[in-house]
Amino acid sequence: MTTQRWAAGFRAPLVNPAEEIKLAEPRTFADQTVRQVVRVAGGGSTLRVVLTNRYGAEELVIGAARIAVRKAGGEIVAETNTEVRFAGSASVRIPAGADLVSDPVELPVAAGAELALSVYLPEPATPAFSQFPMDSSWISTGDRTGDAAPSDVEETTSRFFLTGIDVAVDSDAADAPVLVAFGDSWFEGFGSTHAGNRRSVDVLDERLTAGWAVNQGIGGNRLLTDEIGEHGLARFERDVLSVPGVAAVWVNFGINDLILAGTATADDLIAGFTALAERAHAAGLPVYANTIGPFAGAIYPGLSLAEGIPVRNAVNEWLRGTDVFDAVFDVAAAVQDPARPDFIRPEFDSDGMHLNDQGARAMAGAVDLTVLPEAFQGNLGPAA
Repeated sequence: MTTQRWAAGFRAPLVNPAEEIKLAEPRTFADQTVRQVVRVAGGGSTLRVVLTNRYGAEELVIGAARIAVRKAGGEIVAETNTEVRFAGSASVRIPAGADLVSDPVELPVAAGAELALSVYLPEPATPAFSQFPMDSSWISTGDRTGDAAPSDVEETTSRFFLTGIDVAVDSDAADAPVLVAFGDSWFEGFGSTHAGNRRSVDVLDERLTAGWAVNQGIGGNRLLTDEIGEHGLARFERDVLSVPGVAAVWVNFGINDLILAGTATADDLIAGFTALAERAHAAGLPVYANTIGPFAGAIYPGLSLAEGIPVRNAVNEWLRGTDVFDAVFDVAAAVQDPARPDFIRPEFDSDGMHLNDQGARAMAGAVDLTVLPEAFQGNLGPAA
């Protein structure tokens, strides 16, 4: 008899709504249903849902929850709408500071499937959220978890309290390794087409012939300093090592450490990258880093651009020569303007510091798939 194990099919790192630096406003719910759409990178015979009250001061009350295949927008395929239960109950109270994993849900999903999770919140709550998930959520009054196409809804571009979906795969499956993309907005996808699934991590999934990648990018996140989100070294245990099925780590940090609320030193960033690599290796995981992309054209006020540029160049020089990572992918070289290397190439540029769809594709193309663990190799050909 074949046994099964859990593997992360989707991940969404969330931030504390009480943080001072905000790129989007948090939200308080009461007697409302939130329908959130996710695209699972990997498929399985059953699934389970991971919710969080990590930053809550009070219990987060879940009155009802259902998950279904998304049809279009906020509409679902009605016959797939399946109840999500927690220790056998349709409702649950998540303690402050805790995460919660649902019971297994008998809803087989294929890699790339779009699912809609509808959760009813009967009592006031201001949950952890993702400020730029690059997809929509729909909010309606009352328990609307059973509606196929909810009416009188508010559409929002944030995600709330949903931090993961796991899928069940055969325990001896060699083709279900998970690559965790761990970093900032260059993974989360700010600048890419909304709801288009054209982030660099999505494009890498297209290139992989075995396994898949889950996206643990937070826009504005820093490697060394909290806000926006817990800093990379602080969340590494939870957002990488604790991810079911993780087999390798792909890292993209640095821009926000250089330009957001001051500039980190090259020595401090190098020490942070080194510590990250050491933690991955101590857990038996290969880890791959990107060079730090250009940002000199950033259109936003108050950023430390002039101070950050020389530090970026120094850290990138170290990254290109270091052996602390299993490989370094030169994303900076792939997307920078040859005539002005501190700027993004015009055809790849969104806002001077983020990539558009074409730039995200170039970023993913800088990854050398042949250096990944054997489990990811699949049927790699010469075009990999």
